[in-house]
Amino acid sequence: MELRQKHPRRQGDIGEAIAASWLAQTGYGVWIPFGHSPDCDLIAQDGTRLLRIQVKTCTMFRNKRWEVSIATRGGNRSWNGLVKHLERDRYDYLFVVVADWRCWFIPSDSIDAKSMVRLGGPKYAPFEVSVPSHPTRRTLIRIGS
Repeated sequence: MELRQKHPRRQGDIGEAIAASWLAQTGYGVWIPFGHSPDCDLIAQDGTRLLRIQVKTCTMFRNKRWEVSIATRGGNRSWNGLVKHLERDRYDYLFVVVADWRCWFIPSDSIDAKSMVRLGGPKYAPFEVSVPSHPTRRTLIRIGS
């Protein structure tokens, strides 16, 4: 299974499956909301708390960091030009999967950006999590910048 997909929705589905697998293996109960939700992709139960999880995937590696877009800029021909930012009060955790299969589970109150976070440096290092190795795990993009 390769993270980078021709269709962004398929790439997102793979990211959600990886996030759900990690959450379940870590001891969370996991639910998938019915229908498309702009605010959360998964619901995770931690004891008696229900947590809203927003999942993002990323294949953009530049200047030794993963550049993860956390804003929506359309994606179809009817886009009206408005950018929709990910508002911290509408989710509890951001789960990010990047093309080399590294993952982060970041509390929303630790995100201080509106449109992009840069992962792979010290700022979000405490939130990097281990996922089981994929049988064909390999770097899925060329890292050249």
